[in-house]
Amino acid sequence: MPTEIQEYLTLGQTLTPHDVYAVGFFLAAWIFYAYFSAWYGRRVPSLQGVLDGLRSTWALRMVERDNRMVDVNIVRNLTRSSQFFASTTLLILGALIALLGYVQRAADVVSELPFAVEASHRLWDIKILLLVGIFVYAFFKFSWSIRQFGFCSIVVGAVPKTPKDAQECEKEVASLSLLVSYASGSFNQGLRSYYFAMAAMSWFLHPWLMMAITVWIVRVLYAREFHSHTLEVLSGGGIEIASVRASRRNWR
Repeated sequence: MPTEIQEYLTLGQTLTPHDVYAVGFFLAAWIFYAYFSAWYGRRVPSLQGVLDGLRSTWALRMVERDNRMVDVNIVRNLTRSSQFFASTTLLILGALIALLGYVQRAADVVSELPFAVEASHRLWDIKILLLVGIFVYAFFKFSWSIRQFGFCSIVVGAVPKTPKDAQECEKEVASLSLLVSYASGSFNQGLRSYYFAMAAMSWFLHPWLMMAITVWIVRVLYAREFHSHTLEVLSGGGIEIASVRASRRNWR
């Protein structure tokens, strides 16, 4: 039997129970939060929900305008964000693949860090491949987001010019708002991958640190999605927040 096949058959001897628990917890937390944020966001105010309402308003205002250059520029700016992260993800993937050829050097550098646990070359390959899988997933999400924003541009161009009634363009308005929502959702999932990649990177130091960083990442994502000042401003609480901050400055 070839040596490579024997090594993969003994994969369970490479991963310690701590590693298995850490990776399982990491994947479970990611999947759980993805479903939880979608479920909970339909019941309480969230960034995605508030922005969906603003996207519908934007689509209605777009119908009322004779010149659609403002709307085209909005779609273009949204597309640029996805394009930037898609190209950055490809650079990261190239660096990770190149790192597979320098495992010994990377292991020597990490071993000098405090609290870092020693790992075999095969375990290092698994850790790097986990990051590769995360960024491949992110690239697919960003590239799909780019395509969806491109479809939005087509919908903007297909809307009749200066209709007498917005109801005449009800189909286009609904299509545009939904497409932008789907594209933004794909972008959000790709960006979320970057957050969880930070937790996966901590596995190079210690599996328990990976679990701790995963909990922290979920906490940060939850706070920004459901309890951030940005959400309060988008929900219409900008005046109250500004007045509170002004009173605090005067008090100081």
